[in-house]
Amino acid sequence: MRETRTIILASASPRKKELLGLTGMEFKVDPSDHKENMDLKISPHKLARFLSLDKARSVAGKYDNAIIIAADTFVVKREQILGKPHTIEEAGRMLALLNGATHSVITGFTIIDTDTGKSLSRSVETRVTFKKLTMKEIDAYVKTKEPLDKAGAYAIQGLGSILIKRIEGDYFNVTGLPLCAMVESLKEFGIRIL
Repeated sequence: MRETRTIILASASPRKKELLGLTGMEFKVDPSDHKENMDLKISPHKLARFLSLDKARSVAGKYDNAIIIAADTFVVKREQILGKPHTIEEAGRMLALLNGATHSVITGFTIIDTDTGKSLSRSVETRVTFKKLTMKEIDAYVKTKEPLDKAGAYAIQGLGSILIKRIEGDYFNVTGLPLCAMVESLKEFGIRIL
């Protein structure tokens, strides 16, 4: 008989919870209280993996015999890392930077087995191209307040979808959790979805 492992999603993000739910796995949510440092002078991929590892570690100590999953997503444009805007003005500046151009969305994710101590951190990159927007369109979108809790100030799964001209890579990565890569990585921990 196969042992059932407790799976913990170390995130308060409703999007990550919804995405992980698409796999059909049973899991609990225990948000990490780790304060991320986006100013570290390392490559974006290393930063994404580092931040997800810190989030996973901050929750892992609370559980025995559990699988911890944590992820961190941000946008990169011209070496500039864009997290979540805190004000309408900051959201407008981010959208103006992304306007009519291509940027990267990078998600780092970490899986930790608290029983064996095994851990794995990976990162996934998706390229997103915005259509050319007028300032009126940017202002109208910002006024919806949708951008305020989204990396890069837009939600591809919401109204922000109309800003997007093209996407190259994993759509789910842009929403916050690269499901294909994560599910493949879970196999290394003995967890299979299909």
